[in-house]
Formats: sequence, structure tokens, C-alpha cells
Amino acid sequence: MVDPVPEGPRRPALSPSRAADFKQCPLLYRYRAIDRFPETSTTAQVKGTVVHSALENLFDMPAHLRTPDTADVLVDAAWDTLCEKEPALRALVPDTDVPAFLAEAHRLLTTYYTMEDPTAFEAESCELRIEVDLADDVALRGFVDRIDVAPTGEVRVVDYKTGRSPSELFEARALFQMKFYALAILRLRGVVPHRLQLMYLADGQQLRYTPDRDELERFAGTLTAIWRAITDAGATGDFRPKKSRMCQWCDHKARCPEFGGEIPEYPGWPGRPAEDSAADYLAS
Repeated sequence: MVDPVPEGPRRPALSPSRAADFKQCPLLYRYRAIDRFPETSTTAQVKGTVVHSALENLFDMPAHLRTPDTADVLVDAAWDTLCEKEPALRALVPDTDVPAFLAEAHRLLTTYYTMEDPTAFEAESCELRIEVDLADDVALRGFVDRIDVAPTGEVRVVDYKTGRSPSELFEARALFQMKFYALAILRLRGVVPHRLQLMYLADGQQLRYTPDRDELERFAGTLTAIWRAITDAGATGDFRPKKSRMCQWCDHKARCPEFGGEIPEYPGWPGRPAEDSAADYLAS
């Protein structure tokens, strides 16, 4: 098992979500990772947090207790805990809507049990934070939903998705995150994961992929190029918008020139010790 990464000041790093942001739209990356402008939470995002928390806690329990009834209890407990930490969620999901909200979360867990039996194996780790240097100035950082290791040594990387499985056109986008984790594990352990597995709980479908070492080394080059482009933009503040169909879900149209908005003054690259909180967000 990978030892936990010590807490303390951290330099800017690349995560799957931030890399995907920059590929989608450099200005979106800036607003999320550097300016850190607030974004409106959605019930789908909160539901995903609840389900992920329940599944993480499920594997903390002895195998014989990982039953559907236990999972249902953990869903309700995860919702209560989340609301204690973020009381504003009560406004996002009013009391009258909570039963339907939780019923959908329970349905996702029910679907999960049609996909695998959590009483039949042990997960090596859940919600594992990984951090690794890809090159002298390229750090990777992220959280892996679950890592399983077979008795024969094969490594499986698992990620839960509470939405529906993508069409073939969007499978590469879905696998980008998993290849990121596979590369990090290769660097940390010297082992190529035998399987990357995305579990889509909304429709019970799974996307499985077996990477190879050469492919992951090429992917390392892709990530290095992305990080170089990010740091070049960070030095000048030139994060340009890139319009696409994804813009319809963006919270930042009011400050985007593609929609008649004005880009605010650039706050600067968050790399100094006094700005560690911003640097940490680069990898979230």
C-alpha cells in the first residue's frame, strides 16, 4: 500500500479534473484553479458525494457486514454528515425533496450490488490520495476511489460514476482520468494496473480497459505538455476561452468574453508559500 502523503505546504500540481478543465477551456481552468470563483452546486453533485462516501465507508466494514441494508444506512448517514459540514445544502435540497433525493441515492447503491459483491473481496484502499513527480517540475496529485489487488498481484483501479455510461464517442474522455491514475501507480509502484474500471451506477454499465506500459509512457508526455502549457499561461495570465457545447453548463459566462463578459484582472500564479491554499486547489 502507498504510504499517506504528509500534510504540509504543497506546490502546484496537476489533477485529472484540472487537466480536463484546461483541455476544455484554459479560461475555465484559471477561474476554477487560480481565481477560485464559487460555482453553484447541483443536486447531482451532492448525490455523487453522498454515494461515494457511502461506498468508501462500506469497505471500512468487515466483509460480512457489507450488505445492501448496511449500504442504505450508510447513505442516510452520509447525507446527515454532509449537511452538518455544509448547512447550505439544506437549501439546495429542501426537506420536502429529501425523501426523493435519498431514494435516488439508494437506487444507485442497489444498482451497484448488481455489478459486484463487496462481501467477496477486500479493497486495498478507498479514496486514496496519490502524489508523484512525473518530471522535475511536473507533479501529479489526485484521489482514487478504490484500488484492489488480487492474490496473484494484479492491480485494479476502480472509479464510481453516478451518471450514465458514455457513448463510444466520449469513452476516451472518460478514460483520461483512469489513465492518469494508472500512470501515477506505475510511477509509485513500478506496476502497470491490470484493469481500469469505471462503474456507472445510473445504468449498471461498466467500462473496462487494460493499459500497457508504452501507452502510459506516451500519456506521461501528454500530461507533461498540458502542464507546460498551463505554467506558460500562468506566467503571463493568458488563459484564453475556448467555446464549445460544454459552455451551456458553465457558471462563468458573465466573466467570459465569448458571452459578452469581461475577464477580471489576473491575480497571479499561486506558487508562493503564502498562497498554499490556492496551490492545493490546483490539484483538486
